[in-house]
Amino acid sequence: MKFTDGYWLLREGVTAAHPAEVLDVIEQDGALEIHAPTRPIRSRGDLMTGPVVTIRAHTPMPDVIGLTLTHFAGGAPRGPEFELAESAGTDPRISSDDEHVTLTSGALSVRFARTGPWQVDFLAGGRTLTASGPKSMGIMRDATGAHYLREQLDLRVGTSVYGLGERFGPLVRNGQVVDVWQSDGGTCSEQAYKNVPFFLTDAGYGVFVDHPGKVSFEVASEVVSRAQFSAETQELTYYVIHGPTPKDILRRYTALTGRPALPPAWSFGLWLSTSFTTSYDEETVTSFVDGMRERELPLSVFHFDCFWMREFHWCDFRWDPRVFPDPEGMLARLKAKGLRVSVWINPYIAQRSPLFAEGRALGHLLRRPDGGVWQWDMWQPGMALVDFTSPAARDWYAAKLEALLAQGVDCFKTDFGERVPLDVTWSDGSDPERMHNYYTYLYNRTVFDVLRKHRGEQEAVVFGRSATTGSQRFPVHWGGDCEATYESMAESLRGGLSLGLSGFGYWSHDIGGFEGTPSPALFKRWLAFGLLSSHSRLHGSSSYRVPWLIDEESVDVARHFTRLKLRLMPYLYEAARTAHAEGVPMMRAMVLEFPDDPGCAHLERQYMLGPDLLVAPVFSDEGEVTYYVPEGTWTHYLTGRTVTGPRWVRERHGFRSVPLLVRPGAVIPVGAVADRPDYEHADGVTLRVFGLERGERRVVRVGEVAFTVVREGDALRASCSDPAGPWGLAAGDREVRAAAGTGLLTLEPA
Repeated sequence: MKFTDGYWLLREGVTAAHPAEVLDVIEQDGALEIHAPTRPIRSRGDLMTGPVVTIRAHTPMPDVIGLTLTHFAGGAPRGPEFELAESAGTDPRISSDDEHVTLTSGALSVRFARTGPWQVDFLAGGRTLTASGPKSMGIMRDATGAHYLREQLDLRVGTSVYGLGERFGPLVRNGQVVDVWQSDGGTCSEQAYKNVPFFLTDAGYGVFVDHPGKVSFEVASEVVSRAQFSAETQELTYYVIHGPTPKDILRRYTALTGRPALPPAWSFGLWLSTSFTTSYDEETVTSFVDGMRERELPLSVFHFDCFWMREFHWCDFRWDPRVFPDPEGMLARLKAKGLRVSVWINPYIAQRSPLFAEGRALGHLLRRPDGGVWQWDMWQPGMALVDFTSPAARDWYAAKLEALLAQGVDCFKTDFGERVPLDVTWSDGSDPERMHNYYTYLYNRTVFDVLRKHRGEQEAVVFGRSATTGSQRFPVHWGGDCEATYESMAESLRGGLSLGLSGFGYWSHDIGGFEGTPSPALFKRWLAFGLLSSHSRLHGSSSYRVPWLIDEESVDVARHFTRLKLRLMPYLYEAARTAHAEGVPMMRAMVLEFPDDPGCAHLERQYMLGPDLLVAPVFSDEGEVTYYVPEGTWTHYLTGRTVTGPRWVRERHGFRSVPLLVRPGAVIPVGAVADRPDYEHADGVTLRVFGLERGERRVVRVGEVAFTVVREGDALRASCSDPAGPWGLAAGDREVRAAAGTGLLTLEPA
């Protein structure tokens, strides 16, 4: 939200009050409380009126410092609040002299100037990361009298800003206005399904605004040298998170807000959907599944979209008896074919659903202030929302899902959750504005908890669309409603990379686009991209997405890239473990791996898949692709050709090819199985070694086994932590000769 009219003026009707100086400082329990009047205190007469900003500096964990800005403190507390962790090892240090008072946590400090103009500096490593100077922090009122708290943090020359959720515009947020507000707007607009009030920079810090309601960000837009954020509230907390690297920032941010769960290995295989508005029954489903098998297309999950339930009954969680008269038998038959089963759900209850009357009678549906059930006709006629702030409502909803799990369903696609009204009364008294974004967290947590309870911690997975801070705990998320165009394919990739820079470990998208039917060329290009993503799903709106209905070559392309992904599972699942343990995503914007390479700052049409594989999807029928190669000699995984960077490369690729480059010195574990993702990844594994220099050593984990690879002269020596295993390593090690001139060394199992 903009408050100013250029550099000197405020917008019409806007008033502003800014901290002018530090009046006094109180130290208590490792925190600082600072009282900052908004006018210079020259006489006792200046002490009679306000406003005064109270600023509390505190630290929940090392290298993370929060500032809580308060104007009026007398308001009744209303939820919800983000669930944040605190570290028992925090040891804040406070120092003070005539000129400054400083709070230090780990390597990060916040320093308040006691004299001179208002100045707050965040410092680490002997330098200022960012600062809030005169007229940056403020109490703002607009022409309607609405009350906002605003902060502006300096952006140093060359600093790029990323994140703020899954956003589909340019990856670098500089120059953008971003309102953190859940919307169902597709992938082609400024609106977003997944809104996260956290941004990350390549300048050694990130900023998390701890406010679940609407936060408006002006990123180098209203003031081009500052990142600004504001919210309509009397109290606002934000945290500055020190890195120094972008990965370190994500590690600390996810330690604060929650790390992603580890999805089961089977979820990384290919998902096939019935699609959205298509007509289908068990015969249709069986023809798809058998058709995949006949064409040797490995399939891991079959998904039933909306019309597994009767029309106008979404959601009643009952199979449509007209087309699925024997759901238990059908699910058993699908599972006998080695498949997992997913079904579509959402938190909306249509008036015709029998659950509407049941939920209304039990008080489980969201209510208007007059006590009646809130309803509208936007998605389903007369639909209502489940009130997930009520524990009883959560249990009621969970019980409906438990019945499906008992039938044989394995997981759920948790669609929607963005269209949450404001003219309502929540069961727990939550503020409607603060609950609008947060609703999706409660919805997906409820579903994920059901799966954890009945399928176990290692088997729980959802396919969610809406999310906010903390929702990364409940993977997986997909990008929503994209179109069947190259432009939409590119915007989907931007959204996924942005989400990864916002703390989410895993991400997917609708291969071929959701709206419309893709051309054969587009579908084949999207197949390569989709199967080199964290999770891979064939899904559309009004057309089936089995490859042979596109063209026969699509079958070959789907088979090729599906098998490639499944063989890469030992590598990919270790990248997934890193996302779970550290909060570093599987699909990584180039800046995350190469923050010191200025050529990577704005790259948004390529990414790193895990730490060592560079992927550059092809966005044209003809196969023309241009991508950037960082420093070193990289190897094309599919061909063995090498390319040395840093430089830009232009190539042409056929449909069975895509730029897939291996980082210099990488060791890629390759599995022995190409028809399923959930196998013993270390059994029969091949270690492919790329460009390892003499004397270099690499340690690679595959499950519980650690392999160490060393290049000694022209030979490679490998050892493993379990030499008695099935890897053919005599006495714990094995030697192979380097293939001269290829830059590619392969260690094969016995």
